[in-house]
Amino acid sequence: MLVVVALVLGFLVWAARRVRRRAGGGSLMNPFDEIWHPIAHHARLTVEVQDELPAPAPLPGDDPPSGSTDHR
Repeated sequence: MLVVVALVLGFLVWAARRVRRRAGGGSLMNPFDEIWHPIAHHARLTVEVQDELPAPAPLPGDDPPSGSTDHR
């Protein structure tokens, strides 16, 4: 029984290091972060939502972006 617990904990430590090294594949650790590190889970969700939002449209009167070929 103790060997099984040690193996599971060892796997979780290995998975956490691998996920943090790759900096992005949080899907494996999301349930554990949600339980034991809720602030990190909330931050990850916030970043994912912001990544999916479209860029804001330029306002009338704004200068065209640098490198634009539109010279009105």
